[in-house]
Amino acid sequence: MLELTTSIAGQAGLWLIVSRDQIIVPAGEATMPLLSWQSLHFIHHYKDQVKQLNAADLPLEVPLYVVDVGAEQIDEPGWETISFRQLLVSESRIAYEALARAWQYIHFLRTHRFCGQCGSPTQAIDWEMAVQCRGCGHRCYPRVSPCTIVAIYRGKEILLARSVRHRHSDMFSIIAGFVESGESVEQATHREILEEVGVKVKNLEYYGSQAWPFPHSLMMGYFAEYDSGDIAIDEKEIIEADWYHIDNLPTTPPTLSIAGKMVNSLVERLRAQD
Repeated sequence: MLELTTSIAGQAGLWLIVSRDQIIVPAGEATMPLLSWQSLHFIHHYKDQVKQLNAADLPLEVPLYVVDVGAEQIDEPGWETISFRQLLVSESRIAYEALARAWQYIHFLRTHRFCGQCGSPTQAIDWEMAVQCRGCGHRCYPRVSPCTIVAIYRGKEILLARSVRHRHSDMFSIIAGFVESGESVEQATHREILEEVGVKVKNLEYYGSQAWPFPHSLMMGYFAEYDSGDIAIDEKEIIEADWYHIDNLPTTPPTLSIAGKMVNSLVERLRAQD
């Protein structure tokens, strides 16, 4: 289990300093600073809010401290802000999983300051990642949103789509979507494929999963073989979609993401069938 515990930061460590939806880092470095608390004078007024991240399953070589300065705009010479996506790509000293969980917990604490049942203020629980209402006792845990993501193949071709979110880039990816209430992941997989690109698939094969902290998704990946139908895109979600031969793929996601891992794995598998 991952914990965020109150810490006086007595030992130098890596610092995840969050301002709004950005990460504060040394200018020009795009990675977290490895510093002592004394070196971070510009956030000393947040001393009581410093948390140390602990994870038995994700051993850390140096301490990882987390400070959320909320909406405060930090304007300190020698420092700048980057997006969390940029940090995930550039930071190699801490496991992706640790950073992803820390980011999700920050989002959880920010969005659960008040009880959803009675509106009273909540208080963080000391022994687990949860908040409890001071008024009615209602307890909340971090939200996890299950999603399916599927790589569809037809012979040596992979079905790739460019989503509305990537309208200004040339990034193509595989099909993904949220699992709805009452659905199994397999049902959601078939539904999302039919809704977004209009085809039917068969022979679903589970690949693996990944926590995706934007803001709290759990991606469950499948390979699927094309069965029938012509591509007919949902224009509210997809700009274009087509079949691409494995030797002539467009730009696809980096392997930091499960989408990138799945595309690479499927390409290797289809090539091995020669």
